[in-house]
Amino acid sequence: MTHLARPIRIRRTPFTDAVDAAGVSIYSVYNRMLLPAAFDGFEEDYHHLKRHVQLWDVSCERQIEIAGPDAARLADMITPRDLSKMVEGQCSYLPVVDETGGMLNDPVIVKHGDDRYWISLADSDLLLWVKGIATALKMDVRVWEPDVSPLAIQGPKSDDLAARVFGEAIRDLRFFRAARFPFQGHQVLIARSGYSKQGGFEIYVEGTENGMPIWDALMAAGADLEVRAGGPNGPERTEAGLLSYGADMTDANTPYECGLVKFCKLDKPGDFIGKSALIKAQEDGPQRQIRAVAIEGRQPFCDRPWAARVGGHFAGQITTAYWSPDYDCTVAIAMMEKAHWTGGTEVEIETREGPARGLVRDAFWA
Repeated sequence: MTHLARPIRIRRTPFTDAVDAAGVSIYSVYNRMLLPAAFDGFEEDYHHLKRHVQLWDVSCERQIEIAGPDAARLADMITPRDLSKMVEGQCSYLPVVDETGGMLNDPVIVKHGDDRYWISLADSDLLLWVKGIATALKMDVRVWEPDVSPLAIQGPKSDDLAARVFGEAIRDLRFFRAARFPFQGHQVLIARSGYSKQGGFEIYVEGTENGMPIWDALMAAGADLEVRAGGPNGPERTEAGLLSYGADMTDANTPYECGLVKFCKLDKPGDFIGKSALIKAQEDGPQRQIRAVAIEGRQPFCDRPWAARVGGHFAGQITTAYWSPDYDCTVAIAMMEKAHWTGGTEVEIETREGPARGLVRDAFWA
């Protein structure tokens, strides 16, 4: 059996002891932090997530805080998305690109005000990039990582659980909106968001010492809802086409290759990093793009890219693959070449256990 070493450089979270006690069976490392990946197994966790409610320790979604007079200018400069109409309490999905137009991260940004933002990170050192830009341009802004540890409530019973702890008003919180709700004498920032299609919330726990009181209150309040610890579920997120930075896309891919064109407004007010490169990428059009692929049979865990071929020729690569109990196939995410990305295209996949037949789909499952 392979075990994960936990040196000090892999940071614990406010919830690690509780996650261990809950019986975590697989950890991943994300932003140099422990991320629970499975408890009873991918399939068992999948069924529970779709039927009940789970608490996810996603403290690894580290925050970059941008605060100061130039905060809005800096936030707008790192992305092709137009943030000029964002209002306080709004969350936005944020493709962040470098000077070549390559993806550096795909976080969610939360606007606290014109002079304060939080960027909730995918797995990369984006903090260094943002600090470097602010320093080079001598912006009047502070950029740092605050002591904020997100805790997600996910699953169809999320509203019921959250209302018991934070009050009935939380049911009225709109998707991708954040607001403060009372908890034991103080206000907690909560957003209706999360890395699943089952609905729920992300609690931005400010201060490590405040983590376990919230965890314990939610666990106690949700006993009859069958609440338990969980984490981002591979089969569920793959069905929904929720991409994983570093796996399904990297800095070698533009937003157009990642299917994120609706988040790019190249004529937005002001300048932004990567603008000229993205204009060219838009004019040329992507030569490869993210697609869903259904693979016959129960395939192994995809721990490295699998080649997809048509007539023996390279047609793309599978970057994520999991067995889906609900769809009775292995659901997969692939970066497919233009000549082969049309729905209905049959491909042969080179899995680590041998060849398998696959079918490119026009859309993801969920």
